Amino acid sequence: MKASLAIVLCVLAGLAAAAPDQYTSKFDNVNVDDVLGNQRVLNNYLKCLMDKGPCTAEGRELKRLLPDALQSDCSKCTAAQRRNSEKVINILRSKYPGEWKQLLDKYDSKGIYRSKYEAAAKKQH
Repeated sequence: MKASLAIVLCVLAGLAAAAPDQYTSKFDNVNVDDVLGNQRVLNNYLKCLMDKGPCTAEGRELKRLLPDALQSDCSKCTAAQRRNSEKVINILRSKYPGEWKQLLDKYDSKGIYRSKYEAAAKKQH
């Protein structure tokens, strides 16, 4: 699993722990295209994650679980969360590279998970 996928997955899915072995699927039906297409909503999530703006309840839970999702290579993510995260990462990397870098710098300051993601991305191409 691409470890850095967890960052964006959490942004859109607003993960909350349901059971020790998997995150809740409560948010699996979030339309990521709608979120990505709404600059205001996307910016609000990004500001929350970067401690630059208020957070919704989902945003607070996301910030709490993000370190676990990164450490576990998103092993507790559902299949829908993995698919959505891949879509979101591709958009952030291509259309919002500055914000993507800020997220990685904050949540992966040592570059541990970033290097795993980059290696996996190169294998796909």
